[in-house]
Amino acid sequence: MAAPETTAGEESKATILAILAENRIMSLATLRADDWPQVTLVGYAHDDLTLYCTVGRSSQKLANIARNPRVSVAIGHDEPRRLRGLSMSGKAAPVTDMEEIERLNRVIAGRYPEQTIFAPRETSCAVLRITPKLVSIIDLAKTPGLPSLVEVVSETVVRHVDSQQADAIMRESAAPQVPRI
Repeated sequence: MAAPETTAGEESKATILAILAENRIMSLATLRADDWPQVTLVGYAHDDLTLYCTVGRSSQKLANIARNPRVSVAIGHDEPRRLRGLSMSGKAAPVTDMEEIERLNRVIAGRYPEQTIFAPRETSCAVLRITPKLVSIIDLAKTPGLPSLVEVVSETVVRHVDSQQADAIMRESAAPQVPRI
């Protein structure tokens, strides 16, 4: 028999993947140089729990991410008697590996069959990978008013956390990285 945390983690991961599949637009929040947030709607694709989007090379989003890779994402929709979505904290980085881009092109072709190019309206764009760290799942049909918090432990594994653990995870993620010698 699976441990209860494993089962709960698997259920939460399945919910996250379902929400990602139900939607095609996300709000991407970055921090400007003056520390004010900037939020933009962008299309996205996902490979398991990793999100991908494209941004113009001359965009404020890319400049913000180059300065500070921490981002927040919000995805969701409402229906009569149901609000379903998630918010995600993670780190964004440009994708430069051609194998990853080729794999992503296959994912995009399945997700956006009507588009031949997954890009903003600029002639030069960057593909971003968003690696989530903490996800808040909102499904008001199941748990009115109470989000479920999960830590993304690896590319494929999540575990439930409480709000104190979530705060500690975010503090740890915000700490400056000390180079290893």
